Formats: sequence, C-alpha cells, structure tokens
Amino acid sequence: MSTLTLGIIVIIYMFIIAWLGYIGYRQTKNASDYLLGGRKVNPIIMALSYGATFISASAIVGFGGVAATFGMGIQWLCLLNMFMGVVVAFIFFGRRTRKLGEEHNARTFPQLLGLHYKSRSIQIFIATIIFIGMPMYAAVVMKGGAVFIEQMFHIDLHLALLIFTLIVAAYVITGGIKGVLYTDALQAVIMFACMLFLLFWSII
Repeated sequence: MSTLTLGIIVIIYMFIIAWLGYIGYRQTKNASDYLLGGRKVNPIIMALSYGATFISASAIVGFGGVAATFGMGIQWLCLLNMFMGVVVAFIFFGRRTRKLGEEHNARTFPQLLGLHYKSRSIQIFIATIIFIGMPMYAAVVMKGGAVFIEQMFHIDLHLALLIFTLIVAAYVITGGIKGVLYTDALQAVIMFACMLFLLFWSII
C-alpha cells in the first residue's frame, strides 16, 4: 500500500472519529452523561468498546506476540483472560455492579466501593491504585500507537506521539464516555473485520 493511499484512509478514519466524538459531545448534557453515559448506553456499543479497549491490546496483540516467541501453548492464558475478564465479570458481576451503582448513585468505581462499604479509606485506596496504574497502561498503549504512526509515515517518534495524544485527547475530553464508547466501538468493528479477513485469507 502506497503512502498516499494510506494517508487517504487515515484522513477518512480521522473524520469519522471526529464525527463520533462530536455525537458524544452533543449527547453529553451533565456529569452523569459525561462519566456514565446517562446509564443508558447500548449494551452492544459497550461490549464492542470493551473489546476494543481491553481484549485487543492484551489478548490479541500482547498474547499473540508472546505466543510467537514462546509457543502457541501460551494462548491458554489468552482464553483464561477472555473468560475471566468478559464472561465472569460481565455476566456474573456486571448486572449486580450496575444495580449497586444506581442504588448509591455512584459515578466512579472507587466512589461505588466507598459508598457501599461506607468507607472513605477504601475509596481513596482504590482511587490511588487507578490513579497510579492507569497512566502506566495508557502510556504503553499510546507508545504503541505512536510507533505505528512513526513506522507508517516515517516521522519522528515524539511528533507521532504528540499527534496521537492530541487526537485521543480531543474526543475524550469533549465527548466524555460516550465519545470514547462510540470511537472504540468503531475500532472494534474494524479489528473484527480485519481478523476475519486474515482468517479467511490464511485458510484460502
């Protein structure tokens, strides 16, 4: 694929991302919309977003790379990761957790635990873990995206990281959780379509 063709595809993709972020912005009216999507997010959108955010990075990219190095047997970890992280978490705990969040009118997970157990210490402890751990995870993902941009467009890594950061920040800050969910759902559809293409292409 030529650089021109790739550039056109990226520009189209960016316009779609901007449009989805704008939709999220228009649908965000208050703090509940910004943080929780008004508690009315379509389950399909939520599932696609979760898959694009969590499963794609850890199970597909991460475990795929490790399996290529240490053998395909390591993919059992991928299966357990998906089973524990998706099936158990969402089916057995998801509905109960959502119900508790509505009962306590909690807007964040630390707030939910703090209100449920009536402990400010628990809330601060969980918030601290997220505050420390999430930037580390985000930094790895952001660097991965920046390296991709660097390799595909032959630009400086720092410039690529700056561009990637500004793009993500634009729809996250303005669109809130709805902007994030909509853009992630789009990415999940793209990844699923590409995986199907690779599957059939490798078989044929």
